[in-house]
Amino acid sequence: MAITLEVPNEQLLPSYTAALQTGWSPSNTRDLAGPHLAAIEADPDAFLADYEWKPHQTMVEPGGQVVPRLPGQVYWISDGEFCGFLGFRYQPGTTALPPYVAGHIGYGVVPWKRGRGMAAQAVRAVLPVARAAGLARVSITTGPLNAISLAVIRSLGGVRAPETDGIDAHGPWIGFWVATSDQTAR
Repeated sequence: MAITLEVPNEQLLPSYTAALQTGWSPSNTRDLAGPHLAAIEADPDAFLADYEWKPHQTMVEPGGQVVPRLPGQVYWISDGEFCGFLGFRYQPGTTALPPYVAGHIGYGVVPWKRGRGMAAQAVRAVLPVARAAGLARVSITTGPLNAISLAVIRSLGGVRAPETDGIDAHGPWIGFWVATSDQTAR
């Protein structure tokens, strides 16, 4: 099944809202379903506009720390309806990321759409965007026991990158490099 990456938009907003109403959250570290539903109900246009990266923005981490919001884009994975999300972020001119960012790419697929290769397709679709941003490779991290994400990363040619490993309040993560072109990720 072919998918597309879409900038969050009003056409997909009803199916995104339906996903949130099941209790699904676009974060594996905190439950965003309730806050997102409230924001959509209050002002759907403002909710969608918040996904647009603007220079000099900050964001609040779960621990309350205010940090710079890195350049990048959140995409909604679509097969005609909302299937999941993919976030891409980077620091211009370097593959390095600040300690509060686990990887260049994060993704999630709603449970009823899993097992169809959508996450791998979505990452493949964003690799040219990363290459255009000057990245020859991107870091993707996952929990060491997340067999599904590990399979996705391996299908993308991910190369183990212990220097990108980390730990936070939610536990450890392990890192991989994925090349943005047919070159090696090392």
